[in-house]
Amino acid sequence: MNLKEYIGLELDGIERGLKRVLDGLTQDEVKWRPCSGCNSIGLILFHIAKSEDSFVQVHLRGGKELWETEKWYERLGIDRNEAGAHYTVEQVNAFRVPELNRLLTYVDAVRAQTKAYLATLKDADFERKIKMPWGGEMPVAVVFSIIVGHASQHIGEMSYLRGMQRGLDK
Repeated sequence: MNLKEYIGLELDGIERGLKRVLDGLTQDEVKWRPCSGCNSIGLILFHIAKSEDSFVQVHLRGGKELWETEKWYERLGIDRNEAGAHYTVEQVNAFRVPELNRLLTYVDAVRAQTKAYLATLKDADFERKIKMPWGGEMPVAVVFSIIVGHASQHIGEMSYLRGMQRGLDK
């Protein structure tokens, strides 16, 4: 198995993890926050997608986010300038979680573009250095590692929030 195939397997694993944690949730459960300043499942899901959109479309491909080019801000009813990260308590509290099915459509669109880009890469492309604003220069392979690790960590948070609302394995 080569690196491209392995990264593809990891991305598929993220999709399975998201499906598991989101399966059967109501919109109220997706919006629920344990207290002021705490993230909801919906905000975390949005953050995962918006971050991946930026990592792949802007940093790896050198273009614009799908958020901008496909006007996802209009589709989700969120401000065009929404960063998707580095929120204050006030911003967390004010975030209006879009309807889950619409949010998942954005997640799927971002993931499809990530996989499409991955499919174009040759082995040597994974060694190409990318300048990231918060991490300096790093190989493309490391950026994919960050995408996978970032989503996986947040899926754990989402699972915890689900468990707080439903109990263990429900």
